[in-house]
Amino acid sequence: MDGAIEGSVGASLAMQQSQMMQEAQTKVFKEAMETQENQIADLMDSAAQAPQLATEGSVGTQLNTFA
Repeated sequence: MDGAIEGSVGASLAMQQSQMMQEAQTKVFKEAMETQENQIADLMDSAAQAPQLATEGSVGTQLNTFA
């Protein structure tokens, strides 16, 4: 009987440790996703700005063309 109790306790502790590790991994994953979300938002904001015409010189002051 003692062996069965020890086995149950051991299994319970292993499950708790596994759950804690999974929660830690999920937290790290969420933080990485939030970081990527912020970086993508910054990139999209910078790409949304229209290029400006040149204000001086012979190139780019009359016609704004870009590929």
